[in-house]
Parts: sequence; structure tokens; C-alpha cells
Amino acid sequence: MAGLLTHLATLPLAPVRGVAWVMERVVEAAEDEAYDPAPVEQELARLEEKLLAGEIDEETFDRREDELLDQLEEIRAHRRITGP
Repeated sequence: MAGLLTHLATLPLAPVRGVAWVMERVVEAAEDEAYDPAPVEQELARLEEKLLAGEIDEETFDRREDELLDQLEEIRAHRRITGP
């Protein structure tokens, strides 16, 4: 009986809890996308292709590679902390 009373008493809060749950899923999805290493790894591969094709010079390659490797390390550190 107490469970039923609690359920009835908190029923007006159900929409709020539902919205909060949806927002948590949206945040999780955004974080998953933001911390996905695949796009950074693909960009590293494209960067190397550009260097080998002569489209960019060594200095440009080194600078951009450092940026991407830093970004990849941030992603990996975040995934170690939060899990896959």
C-alpha cells in the first residue's frame, strides 16, 4: 500500500523525470560523438596521403599531425576515465 501511495504522490513529477532521462541520453550521445576517435584517425590518414601526394609540405604536416595527435590523446584519456 505504501508503494502505491508513493507512486501516486510522485506521479506529477513523472514528466520531469522523463525529460531528465531524455536529456541524459542526448548528452551521452553527444559525448559519444565528440569523443569518437575514428574521425581523428581518418583525418590523420588523409593528412599522410596529402603529404605523400605533395599537396602539403612537411611543416604543415607536422603541425597538423601534432594537433590531431593531441586531440586523439584527449579522446583516449576521456575514454579511460569514463569507459568505452
